[in-house]
Amino acid sequence: MNEMYDMSIVTHNYSVIAVLGVIFINIFILLSMKNLTKYTRTMSLFTPIVGTVIVAIIFTGVVMMAAKHLDFTAENIIMILLAVILIYLEFKRSIKLKYLKKKENNAFENYKSYALKIFSLEIFLVLSISVWMWN
Repeated sequence: MNEMYDMSIVTHNYSVIAVLGVIFINIFILLSMKNLTKYTRTMSLFTPIVGTVIVAIIFTGVVMMAAKHLDFTAENIIMILLAVILIYLEFKRSIKLKYLKKKENNAFENYKSYALKIFSLEIFLVLSISVWMWN
């Protein structure tokens, strides 16, 4: 049982690093694209990857909680809330992109600033919980 828990911790940590990597890749794609149509097409292919990485964190967290007999500590509850917040932020960002008025002047530039704020918040949340847990 302890071996499974130790393996889950390692996998969980790598999943957190993968989430940070995906966020930075999202930022790179956002800043490098000049055309809204290309960006929308790229995001339609990349968004499932973002969801998969977030689900990987949730899955490894659930496995660790099951190994510890569903022990709900303050850290576990905060991590669950963080996962829900990450999913909500990604949902807000993708909905805003989906309903973006493409004919509107500066629509993509306005979306870029909005998305960068969301990405910055996601980075802050992931790093703050990670630093707290890795210490």
